[in-house]
Amino acid sequence: MIIFGAGGDLTRRKLIPALFHLAHGRLLPDTFAVLGVDKLDLDDVSFRDSIIESVRQQVGDAWDPAIWDWMCERLHYMQGNILEEPVYHALCQRLTLMDVERGTDGNYLFYLAIPPGLFGDVTHHLGMIGLTAQTEDDWRRVIIEKPFGSDLDSARALNRMLHQTLDEEQIYRIDHYLGKETVQNIMVFRFANGFIEPLWNRQHIDHVQITVAESVGVEHRGNYYDQAGALRDMIPNHLLVLLGFLTMEPPNSFESKAVRDEINKALDAINPLTPEQVLTHAVRGQYSEGVMLDGERVSDYRSSPGVATNSSTETFAAIKLTMDNWRWAGVPFYLRTGKRLVSQYTEVAIQFRRAPKTMFKGADVADMNPDMLVLRIQPNEGIQMSFDAKIPGPRMRVGTVNMDFCYADYFGNAPATGYETLIYDCMNGDATLFKHADTVEKGWEIVESVQDVWSALPPRKFPNYAAGTCGPEAAIDLLKRDGRRWRRIVRPKDTLIK
Repeated sequence: MIIFGAGGDLTRRKLIPALFHLAHGRLLPDTFAVLGVDKLDLDDVSFRDSIIESVRQQVGDAWDPAIWDWMCERLHYMQGNILEEPVYHALCQRLTLMDVERGTDGNYLFYLAIPPGLFGDVTHHLGMIGLTAQTEDDWRRVIIEKPFGSDLDSARALNRMLHQTLDEEQIYRIDHYLGKETVQNIMVFRFANGFIEPLWNRQHIDHVQITVAESVGVEHRGNYYDQAGALRDMIPNHLLVLLGFLTMEPPNSFESKAVRDEINKALDAINPLTPEQVLTHAVRGQYSEGVMLDGERVSDYRSSPGVATNSSTETFAAIKLTMDNWRWAGVPFYLRTGKRLVSQYTEVAIQFRRAPKTMFKGADVADMNPDMLVLRIQPNEGIQMSFDAKIPGPRMRVGTVNMDFCYADYFGNAPATGYETLIYDCMNGDATLFKHADTVEKGWEIVESVQDVWSALPPRKFPNYAAGTCGPEAAIDLLKRDGRRWRRIVRPKDTLIK
């Protein structure tokens, strides 16, 4: 595994800790090795010393000195400027030597933990030196991180650039959200349980909500975020892929091509918003100063480092989408995401249609609620179900009850960064949880009209929601006009359906 950008934050906080967890679970072979490449003046020993404290902190109670010693034997470093051709000649020589020392047989996984603007240069150099060429005896794969472009045109340009050197089967576009257990469990929950799939359609489901709420601000990402915003940063990548898993038809198998084909068909069925619909079906917001749940007072977005003092970049985005296919016609999908919201929380909420009340005429059922299924992505991963039941007593009274499945209660709390499954799958050539080029472009196609309208019409009133709240009032109105309401963004320990 060759990590370009090995001196960066992603390597210390996510990639090496993920490899540590894989080693702890005995999922890495003895013939495994890592070579970090960066411009920092380090050698093998100083590279290991520079990351040990970060790795120890990230893995927490899972820390095991014996595992770290095993990894240190396999952690190597090479200094070099990845924009210069001689570095790749030196890289070729180093990898040939490591193949002999560690018995890696020429199987290379390149991880580009670098800015997207460098993807083309690095893959071009790798191709020119022959490091992307596969044979029957060895494989070469490349993992790239989002953003996969900033709009439809740039996404297409990035794909064309990558395809000049790599086949599509060699490209693994990683989205760490897809490494979370609950996301992967969507397929198992839907297709392995006979009682769910017959209800998973427009006859039984009223609407779906997908929420990715963040309590943090932009932190050190101000320069990037002020160019991107909540819409570009989250919806084409994380939220629409979640929507694809929720709405796809049953694949013929769990082979990567079959699954990704069905996700693409689902995204194809989404109706892009017209410019007129953007005004009523999409909401943007920017946070002002406020008080967070723990009592911390935080400043407004425009005070963040790297952000313009008059920035019109949105830190909150909500959108209403519909699909034009047999299964989902008429079912609205509401997506929202934002910074500095009341809590760090990601969930999918499926609200079922209300049951007829005819038989309960005259009974105390005025507050009978629709059934709801909630898939908690983070934190406290699990699945909840709410439904109505009779309240004990001589009168017919109905109340809402909750059933709650928590992963930690049944399977324990396995330490994870979200990257373990994805890196392991890439090593084994399983691309199911990675994005295909078509999926990336379809995501940008869906939000293109929103991007265009928001660029042409500056926001009238920014900031328009206080930090520590659930977002702007306009987001509430988005559902209120349809006679619906958002689920409350819950606190981490307060997960009952409400």
